[in-house]
Amino acid sequence: MPTLTKSNIDYDKRNLSDAELLKLYFNMLKPRLIEEKMLILLRQGKISKWFSGIGQEAISVGVTMALKPSEYILPMHRNLGVFTTREIPLHRLFCQWQGKTSGFTNGRDRSFHFGTQEFNIVGMISHLGPQLGVADGIALANLLKKNEEVTAVFTGEGGTSEGDFHEALNVASVWQLPVIFCIENNGYGLSTPTSEQYNCKHLADRGKGYGIESFILDGNNIIETYTKVKKLAESIRKRPRPILIEFKTFRRRGHEEASGTKYVPEDLMKEWEAKDPIENFKSYLFSKKILSQEIDEKYTEEIKADIDASLESAYAEEAIAPNESKELGDVYKSFDYKAITPSDKVEELRLIDAISQGLKQSMELHKDLVIMGQDIAEYGGVFKITEGFVEQFGKERVRNTPICESAIIETGMGLSISGIKSVVEMQFADFATSGFNPIVNYLAKSHYRWQQEADVVVRMPCGAGVAAGPFHSQTNEAWFTKTPGLKVVYPAFPYDAKGLLATAINDPNPVLFFEHKALYRSIRQDVPIDYYTLPFGKAALLKEGEAITIISYGAGVHWALHTLEKNTNISADLIDLRTLQPLDKDTIFNSVKKTGKVIILQEDSLFGGIASDISALIMEECFEFLDGPVKRVASMETPIPFIGQLEDQYLSRDKFEDALKELLSY
Repeated sequence: MPTLTKSNIDYDKRNLSDAELLKLYFNMLKPRLIEEKMLILLRQGKISKWFSGIGQEAISVGVTMALKPSEYILPMHRNLGVFTTREIPLHRLFCQWQGKTSGFTNGRDRSFHFGTQEFNIVGMISHLGPQLGVADGIALANLLKKNEEVTAVFTGEGGTSEGDFHEALNVASVWQLPVIFCIENNGYGLSTPTSEQYNCKHLADRGKGYGIESFILDGNNIIETYTKVKKLAESIRKRPRPILIEFKTFRRRGHEEASGTKYVPEDLMKEWEAKDPIENFKSYLFSKKILSQEIDEKYTEEIKADIDASLESAYAEEAIAPNESKELGDVYKSFDYKAITPSDKVEELRLIDAISQGLKQSMELHKDLVIMGQDIAEYGGVFKITEGFVEQFGKERVRNTPICESAIIETGMGLSISGIKSVVEMQFADFATSGFNPIVNYLAKSHYRWQQEADVVVRMPCGAGVAAGPFHSQTNEAWFTKTPGLKVVYPAFPYDAKGLLATAINDPNPVLFFEHKALYRSIRQDVPIDYYTLPFGKAALLKEGEAITIISYGAGVHWALHTLEKNTNISADLIDLRTLQPLDKDTIFNSVKKTGKVIILQEDSLFGGIASDISALIMEECFEFLDGPVKRVASMETPIPFIGQLEDQYLSRDKFEDALKELLSY
């Protein structure tokens, strides 16, 4: 028998059976023994990095055991116990940490930066905050499916300083989402102590400001953690609502092992070492004669044998061989485009009407499609595109949102994880800056990282010419065309807008759908009444000629058309790109090879715009066919001014005709 020491943690067995108590102990012991092995391997140089959760096992294990296997958990990088309690084979975990094929990210991301639908776990990204909003989305899906399930999401005390934390709590509270927010208050964000991280007595108090029930638990007490979370989860399943739990614990290793712990006072470290969740629980179980030396040794031997065998098989697995086509092929989820051709029955629609009609028909086709945005429900959106939608589809599917773009985009990601499509309306494309991180780091990278599609369309009302000033007039497509994993659509006509929007919603990949505000009510066209689709990556050749190729999109297409109508003697190919990612390179190259001259017109300012990349592509692929320099025409290198005469001066619209004639005479 080991020397028994009195537990420093007060345990209350309550109505738990001995078998349950032993299972709690085994599930804590497993990640501890794995971590001890990993620290040895780290010192031997056999793994590159390690984020230790030693001393915090009770939280991971208690929360995971309190939930049903079908319920999603969104852990952090110190929650190894979540993964092991969900019984992910150690071979796969070790392969993940070694960047092997049997891991979860094909060597594309490391440690715990992965998700797995098989085990209902969604891992973090380094920006920490976005997973909180993603948990909102999964919880919303549970609410819509009426499946009486709970979602749990973890963050550290440092992560509660991020705006995503506050946005996610607010959305969850307003929508009464069945999600448990778990804060592991472990003393330090890297080296920054809690006294420099927040200025309130308890982080749980923040729940009060959002109308959320909150609790403080001893994060080192496995019984308290397990029984309380289990009781709360059962309550939430019956009465959906968010709950915030602050787990008081401590990080006894460095932020990651290279960081060390020199910044931690020795007395504080000793105090928390005495509160070790495993050693204290072990002493308690021995004192109650629930755990014996024989059982303890059996558990240890079983776990260590599993570790050794799994490590051996992971090391034996061949290293990943770089495969360029596979890497490129996994950026997007494969999409089998289906062309749907409408009947000949048409009606004249404005661009805004075509978008509204296309969105409504997609809502009718996809019975669980959710649209979210500010003022889109009863008010119908600031442009009235969703007017009448609430009456037809209900407030569950047409959701007014708080002003928190980041959390709502993340909610769309969570819905996608749960198999539900969503459309998120940015009230103005400019406001996507407030949701930039989840767009470019979460939506764009999820399929490449762990084969999870981000089935989200972000609608982007954009563009100048309406005297809206610097914050409501940007055409910011270039921020997104350079981000692998995103698709970017930018129609100029009602017919294209309706068909491309239908395709965007059908496509399981994230799509930025740009809608030029100045075209909303100024452009009319005969549009099929029926639902139909149009393919991505196929430009429209609006005019054909021999002298020059004009390439544009959005409002620029109409500026080019107006110029050609004024100058009927100019023989030009006019290409409307329609989609910027994917880009129809073949149509561009074929036209340039025919005409020998090319001018690219964009509304965006010049430097860093998509015209620059198109110009570079033409120079690389068609140089020997050119009879003059590739000309780019763009707006001024200033923010967009408000007053009309300054906006007119800013825009590339009135510069185009002179530039076109100059190139023709070259």
